[in-house]
Amino acid sequence: MYTIRFVPKAIEDLQKIDPIWQKRIKTKIELLRTNPDSLKNNIKPLKGKYKGLARLRIGSFRVTFQVKRDKLIILIIRIASRQEIY
Repeated sequence: MYTIRFVPKAIEDLQKIDPIWQKRIKTKIELLRTNPDSLKNNIKPLKGKYKGLARLRIGSFRVTFQVKRDKLIILIIRIASRQEIY
């Protein structure tokens, strides 16, 4: 099981989102923490300048994160709509 950490910008992003979507996003992040393989169809590694990061698709929102396997940490970097995140 991983530990979830948020970058301050990700917390700000989450607070700006509608409460219904906040709940859905938090549920998926919790699922990512406990069983990341169950979300493998919605997770893709990023390319280019974002290499080393991955994104989790939740409806029209994207959660950008980095997995630090050696420390069992998932670092949430951004949470935003598809138009805003890239």
